[in-house]
Amino acid sequence: MFISTKEDILNAKVTDVYFDRTVYTLKVKGLDKKVKAEISVKKLPKNYKWGIFVGLEEVLELLEGKNLNIRAIKEGSIFRENEPVLEIEGLYSEFAKFETAILGFLCQESGVATKAARLRKLVKDKQLLSFGARRMHPAIAVAIERAAYIGGCDGVSTVQAANVLNIQPSGTIPHSLVLLSGDTVSAAQYFDETMDSNVPRIILIDTFGDEKFETLRVFEALGKKLSGIRLDTPNSRRGNLKAIIEEIRWELSLRGADNVKIFASGGLDEETIEPLVDVVDGFGVGTSISSASTIDFSMDIVEIEGKPIAKKGKNSGSKSLFRCKKCFSDKVVPYTIKTQECYCGGSMQDILEYVVQGGKTIIDLPNIKSIREHTLTSLRFVDL
Repeated sequence: MFISTKEDILNAKVTDVYFDRTVYTLKVKGLDKKVKAEISVKKLPKNYKWGIFVGLEEVLELLEGKNLNIRAIKEGSIFRENEPVLEIEGLYSEFAKFETAILGFLCQESGVATKAARLRKLVKDKQLLSFGARRMHPAIAVAIERAAYIGGCDGVSTVQAANVLNIQPSGTIPHSLVLLSGDTVSAAQYFDETMDSNVPRIILIDTFGDEKFETLRVFEALGKKLSGIRLDTPNSRRGNLKAIIEEIRWELSLRGADNVKIFASGGLDEETIEPLVDVVDGFGVGTSISSASTIDFSMDIVEIEGKPIAKKGKNSGSKSLFRCKKCFSDKVVPYTIKTQECYCGGSMQDILEYVVQGGKTIIDLPNIKSIREHTLTSLRFVDL
């Protein structure tokens, strides 16, 4: 398989060759120096106003034991354009070869989490499930699903990712089970007869016949055991999906089945989800989350041997990122400035905090649920 092992990444084999050549040149010429390098993004994708910072835990594991100091915002935090999210201090040679992997962790996982968070805002309190692992290389499925969960997905479909996250995997039945069973009702009954009682009976109802009549047939067969139905019809066959769902809900309600939930999936994104929010109970979202636009983070030297310096177009010097607890506005200031006041009168604090000193992690890494809760709490302060 065409994959890099964990050892390859930890041993800096997954690096751009110019980092290898640069470190060699610096060593030979005696130019290796103590620097501060910060990570930020100049432009968020698609005119986004904010992103969700994910990947810090892997960065800390990657750099563990190296003689570095690291400041970072908390994993799961909101960030904006031109804001430092992480700063590394130490000899350049200590971390130069790891820049490729560091940015890889942060760029992709933050992109996935950001998309999930945007959908979380859009669907409000409706259920949001990550179904997109099959659209990405399986070697990174856990990373993708973890980022989606942090961003606001309530569940993930892959078994290994769910085990890592310490949650139950989420899923319904595929078209293949219906096709092999020969009929939607038969598939529902076979599934009901073989699955543990704690597995929700959520049945895909758009394989063969009309969605409304298939739903009613399945409801008549399973009765109160039916937890929900899912519509996953390709775009070319959908017609007015909202009208179809409203028709299904009407018929279920007439039969006292308001408890049967309706899920939509298949090619969903912001534009296709928004019209359905008021008529469905949950969404299974695949490609738009797992293949979300990456966050184009860059790492830039901003200080050498204690003196501010940066390439053109980049502000030099170590910085602080102050955030208002009241209105959630931010200010980036030189690190020498230790206090800030917000225009709204609220108190501000520097959210770039030391997480590593002298190569040792000095914080207790939060568990996944705490990280996710931090994201969800922060989302209340921002709009799409």
